[in-house]
Amino acid sequence: MNPFEKIFNYQVFARLHESNTLTITAHERTWLKTMLAHPAAEDAFEPDTLRRLREIVEQEETYDISSSLIEKAKSVEKQIYHPLLRKLRRIITNNQGIHIVYKNRNGKVGSVQAGLPYKLEYSMVKREWYLLWYHLRQHSFMATKLQNIVSVDEAIAACDQVQIVKQQIEALLESRKERAVIEVVRSFNKELSRILYAFSCFEKDVEYEDATDTYRITLTFLVDDREYILSKMRFLGKRVKVIAGQELKLRMHESSTKALARYGIE
Repeated sequence: MNPFEKIFNYQVFARLHESNTLTITAHERTWLKTMLAHPAAEDAFEPDTLRRLREIVEQEETYDISSSLIEKAKSVEKQIYHPLLRKLRRIITNNQGIHIVYKNRNGKVGSVQAGLPYKLEYSMVKREWYLLWYHLRQHSFMATKLQNIVSVDEAIAACDQVQIVKQQIEALLESRKERAVIEVVRSFNKELSRILYAFSCFEKDVEYEDATDTYRITLTFLVDDREYILSKMRFLGKRVKVIAGQELKLRMHESSTKALARYGIE
């Protein structure tokens, strides 16, 4: 067995992360090769990227999912992938501007607007992709759902203008950030990997206190994601507790009180 197939020790994992080393299991490589054979892979990746990924997993086996996976009837779900993702990523990487046409909240399609894209962001709460961008005429920071974008084209932008706008946006986002410290209850230290996975989409730092054998996770997130953090805290239950972050503490107390009151417990 490959000793690096799975690493559960957080200290070892942190050392590997610091050296930009990523460990991938045989199952993950097999699953990747299977997914790269799906027709949607052609739209999800640039041709060169797709070719390189397929070369990397060329020697791996593939799963036969033709008969083993059956999707049952369900309600309509929003798709995580969006056709505009690849195009917008390329524009953002090239530090270029955009000409964008989008629908407002009433569904009305506006005229072509000039802007500077900053970042693509996926809301875990609303399960929606958003384009964060700066509106050049209105001098305002915008967050537009990708599903509301009618068309978007690349436009040439001055380098100094792009840098100034990025600094303004970063300052605005920093003002909307919130931090909380979550402590892992010591008897559940062995479930650290599971707990970290629950918060995998957020910026975080993990500290270990040897004297008390305690892990503390410092989460940094936007205020809009607070309710999603709360849902994860409820899912983890007695494994974790909030020790810093007044707003998060108050919301946890409020939701817990309401849940107990539903069963007649004061």
